[in-house]
Amino acid sequence: MNYFRTAILLAGMTALFMGVGFMIGGQGGMLIALVVAAGMNLFSYWNSDRMVLSMYGAREVDRASAPDFYGLVEQLAARAQLPMPRVYVIDNPQPNAFATGRNPQNAAVAASTGLLNALSREEVAGVMAHELAHIKHYDTLTMTITATLAGAISMLANFAMFFGGNRNNNNGFGVIGTLAMMILAPLAAMVVQMAVSRSREYVADRTGAEICGQPLWLASALAKISGYAHRIPNMPAEHNPATAHMFIINPLSGERMDSLFSTHPATENRIAALEVLAREMGAGGGGFSAAAARPADPVGNAAAPGGPWGGTSRPSRGPDSRQPQGRRGPWG
Repeated sequence: MNYFRTAILLAGMTALFMGVGFMIGGQGGMLIALVVAAGMNLFSYWNSDRMVLSMYGAREVDRASAPDFYGLVEQLAARAQLPMPRVYVIDNPQPNAFATGRNPQNAAVAASTGLLNALSREEVAGVMAHELAHIKHYDTLTMTITATLAGAISMLANFAMFFGGNRNNNNGFGVIGTLAMMILAPLAAMVVQMAVSRSREYVADRTGAEICGQPLWLASALAKISGYAHRIPNMPAEHNPATAHMFIINPLSGERMDSLFSTHPATENRIAALEVLAREMGAGGGGFSAAAARPADPVGNAAAPGGPWGGTSRPSRGPDSRQPQGRRGPWG
């Protein structure tokens, strides 16, 4: 059902894009809009991952530079039966993470230094499992195309101010219709974009919890990240709000609410769903061992130094760490 809904929403986004083209230039404008949409989608398909990673200044890490983090992602990818994605770290104090790439064979996951410093290994495992779930379901491609179309619709609506109301374009709407389109089309595009994102987050939460084997790891991570996101700005995201839906928690400032205008479902609702899933799966069993992902050095120490999580110390939980209400996670 979620896949059907996503397909309908993407079709609606494309139709809206063509409708804006018709408002500007009649049938010819609609045809041009269709060609432009196809071109932008093709460009996004091949270049979206590089664009987003560059936008956030992400640096690629490997087993030598970040042994713990890389090893954790590697073990999770194996559990998810996915090819090993490229692994990136973003120098940003706000705890957050995202995945990108057109398919599992060309995917990348990125975590901020804030995430690696503030969360426990178990919580990071839950977060990265969630991102791998997006890759597994091809959500990264869907959401990138949606963001591209939303931006293009806004661009066309701005063009309408110059071309839509001052000549005969055979659309029959005139200046009033053009002004209405300038306001409503970007709003409708934003609503569709957010609906696509929100429809995938619950699915990724569930699949990610199944990958790592412990829904409460992700539940605790979501509570903690949400608390930090209110207090720590993410300036690259503020400058590029069209990418906000890619993160596990909305990185933009402002209140989060489970409404039509939110890029993510309410964190409380996501945690509640994960707690229900934890009861279904059983509180204790079958969890992925985050500690087992730490590579041993040649002399048998717990971890080789260097890079994020390069030492043996456990990341601190930070001053705003919070467990889901009424429940203590399996990390102790």
